[in-house]
Amino acid sequence: MSDNTGPGRGKPVECWLTDMDGVLVHEEQALPGGADFIRALQTHQRRFLLLTNNSIFTARDLQARLRRSGIDVPEESIWTSALATAQFLADQRPRGSAYVIGESGLTSALHDVGFVLTERDPDYVVLGETRTYSFEAITRAIRLIDRGSRFIATNPDATGPSAEGALPATGSFAALITQATGVKPYFVGKPNPLMMRSALNAIDAHSESTVMVGDRMDTDVVAGIEAGLRTILVLTGSTKAEAVDRFPYRPTRVLDSIADVVPLVGEFAPAPV
Repeated sequence: MSDNTGPGRGKPVECWLTDMDGVLVHEEQALPGGADFIRALQTHQRRFLLLTNNSIFTARDLQARLRRSGIDVPEESIWTSALATAQFLADQRPRGSAYVIGESGLTSALHDVGFVLTERDPDYVVLGETRTYSFEAITRAIRLIDRGSRFIATNPDATGPSAEGALPATGSFAALITQATGVKPYFVGKPNPLMMRSALNAIDAHSESTVMVGDRMDTDVVAGIEAGLRTILVLTGSTKAEAVDRFPYRPTRVLDSIADVVPLVGEFAPAPV
């Protein structure tokens, strides 16, 4: 895949980043072309990472869930907002401390980088996604931030999907805490290009030879653009075709689904489009 416009103009594509939900899977069911896309990356020996703002699950958990849907990827090829958050905090304050609202994906990531999880004067309050937000935990977070703890959140997504409809997610509870404290969090996950940069570093990739595939203009595409990547929007998730022109930025390509991306994986340096 090559193109005439934007960053990486004319550069051959060597590495791929892709979102998971809405691109490869939907409600734990593989989308058409999802497994073929991963096989094509492996066949052509392209370096790749699967990115997700979901901080609930560990990479191992997500690997198992993907395998059940028929998509087989190595654990080390999955990069979550929890892992990106842990890496960021370890760089900022090695072996620091945090009060965490979240699940095993986030707590395990912080433990693995040497952070201590505590309710007593932590360096950070770290807000992630959970299905069991509690009034008690939110109140404790508010009081700790009022006493000086720094406020970090894994991602700004206001809602998440479920079989019954939308669920309030990290961004909604971050707004609640901000309203109570007057302190805004630093969001690490998409659309912060920091998550893209950390993913690029994880696979030793360069922005000019990497493509980001996603289903959301306001997270996947804008984060890719700001990180200097070429971007592909697929129309199997959040952003629909009629909404693309409403945004002040555009992806490099808009395709119907990940199945349409599969043939591009083998094109190392085709003619410009």
